[in-house]
Amino acid sequence: MNAILKVLLASAVATTVAAFTGYKDPKFIDPANMDLSVKPGDNFYLYSNGNWIKKNPVPASKTRWGSFDMLREESSQRLQTLLQEAEKNSGNDRLSQMIGGFYHSGMDSAAIEARGYTPIKPELDRLASLTTKGDVVNEIATLRTKGIASPLFAMFIAQDRKNVSQYIPQIGQGGTSLPDRDYYLKDDARSTAIRTAFRSHVEKMFGLIGENAAASAYSADAILRIETALAKAQMSRVEMRDPYKTYNKFSVKDFSAQTPGLNWATLLQQMKVQRVDSILVGNPQFLKTADILLSALPLQDWKTYLRWNVLKNAAPYLSSAFVNESFKLTQVLSGQKEQTPRWQRVSGLIDGTLGDLLGQLYVKKYFKGEAKTRMQEMVNNLQQTFAARIQRLDWMTDATKAKALQKLNAFTKKIAYPDRWKDYQGVTVTGDDFLGNLRSTGEWSYNYMINRLGKPVDRSEWGMTPPTINAYYNPVNNEIAFPAGILQFPFFDFGADDAIIYGGIGAVIGHEMTHGFDDQGAQYAASGNLENWWSKEDEAKFKAKANEVVNQYNGYTVLDTLHVNGKLTLGENLADIGGLSIAYEAFTKTKQFKEAKKIDGFTPQQRFFLSWSQIWRSNALPETTAQLILTDPHSPGMYRSNGAVVNMDEWYTAFNVQPGDKLYVAPEKRIKIW
Repeated sequence: MNAILKVLLASAVATTVAAFTGYKDPKFIDPANMDLSVKPGDNFYLYSNGNWIKKNPVPASKTRWGSFDMLREESSQRLQTLLQEAEKNSGNDRLSQMIGGFYHSGMDSAAIEARGYTPIKPELDRLASLTTKGDVVNEIATLRTKGIASPLFAMFIAQDRKNVSQYIPQIGQGGTSLPDRDYYLKDDARSTAIRTAFRSHVEKMFGLIGENAAASAYSADAILRIETALAKAQMSRVEMRDPYKTYNKFSVKDFSAQTPGLNWATLLQQMKVQRVDSILVGNPQFLKTADILLSALPLQDWKTYLRWNVLKNAAPYLSSAFVNESFKLTQVLSGQKEQTPRWQRVSGLIDGTLGDLLGQLYVKKYFKGEAKTRMQEMVNNLQQTFAARIQRLDWMTDATKAKALQKLNAFTKKIAYPDRWKDYQGVTVTGDDFLGNLRSTGEWSYNYMINRLGKPVDRSEWGMTPPTINAYYNPVNNEIAFPAGILQFPFFDFGADDAIIYGGIGAVIGHEMTHGFDDQGAQYAASGNLENWWSKEDEAKFKAKANEVVNQYNGYTVLDTLHVNGKLTLGENLADIGGLSIAYEAFTKTKQFKEAKKIDGFTPQQRFFLSWSQIWRSNALPETTAQLILTDPHSPGMYRSNGAVVNMDEWYTAFNVQPGDKLYVAPEKRIKIW
């Protein structure tokens, strides 16, 4: 579960309250949400969630609506409360001044409207006056260091995957505006329509800053021309999942010779990267292509490209003309009917930029400390269960098992919130400069990242903020993390029976642990270093089993001709299958499982699987579904629910699934890895 989805809306508050009233029912499994007319063995997801799905369409300002989204809605409302309180108390302390002032600046729509696009006019004018390609390269660096935009390529400071005790500059592909390269390259009706809408959007945006019809049409053509050329040089998302393929180490001198227009020795200095002799390059061919394009295309095109990067990044925070035009493209891509309310956009933005400040208030007001203790116990229980399962594997040799156990036992476990909070020293926030506040936090974040160089790796850092409804595994630190936000029902609840908890947060814990042993995570050792700890025989067996998972999920048709991409989603599918199996075995050790008493007509085993399935219930707009098939490494909810259970003998027993049922898989064909 790596992907972080942002919260949206207020107009569905009534829906949210009603839904959560049902969620908080003491039964925890509400038959009213199920469709008992569906056989569990024909479609377990619809059996578990069918009536809920019928009764909960996607709200107008959402792109999808399900268990995660409902929690994000509730979390968003909590953040709004905290921000409004901080706004009232902004004169009392620095924390309140920072987040309260930022919130006030974002909610002052009259002031934002009055300014139009004047906050970015100086930058646009400066970029329009550039006279050489060298000026263009200089601005590529300047826009990045000022937290304004990141044109042409990605650049970040992170751990060296083959030497995780050190930070190293890393350069990756980038430079495009649409969510995936395929939108530029495919000629199917959906992709063509999106490209047409994108070109029109770019043209209208340039018109909003005063370009006449001819100029804005030229600008739109230039952007589409440059970004299409960059997309052609990008690796696919499946290719990018290979950590060896994207690990290309060069001396700064040698790589500069391969891209003379992007002299990295000079460019790194301009980007404040000092005293380094080596860089990691994710896709060398992409940067060689970018270098050729810099030389081949007219200066005017590159000036337009830089102005576009400033414009598109600032547009959501400018006057309504820019916000509305940005949303029109969002509508084409996702199908969203109404804009997310301003308060929700602003609260999400502050969580993303000053998350440790807002997180402190969130934890203090909304998080129960005993939940952290209970989670620590569950993580330890599942870790022990996973270890026992590894020891029993019939396809892995003892030598490789020893390495796997070493890695499992070396997990760092992060629960709820960081031990040390970022203080954001150097960030300037005022109550009357929304875009200025965003730029200040952007510049601080860039400098914070750059200042890692030459220092010991800080393994205490978190990759998510405390209110986040998600969890993650980080291979280079060999760590699992569970923010405070996810420690709520339907994942976790002190009042729930063990079947609910193990089918919910237990499966999530097992999921994140299994990420350490999925097709990507399994390539990292206990130290976090990218190195092979497998015997050739065991590695071949693992890859063969993983390929069975690819084939299973490739067979799921989601929308008209769109199938789940089994290779893109392989890591998450492996984590679902492994995580659910580990959680179930851990559940068998509980008193509830052993006593085998029914609750509300369901056995403990049935409640476990129903808990798992209700996590994934969700409705999504067709446009959003199509986009996620291209971009999301997770399978859609139905296939996460059904795809894992069909490989578990215990599910067949719990629901008496028999040959002839649509989901039935013969025992010898059920995939068992971890």
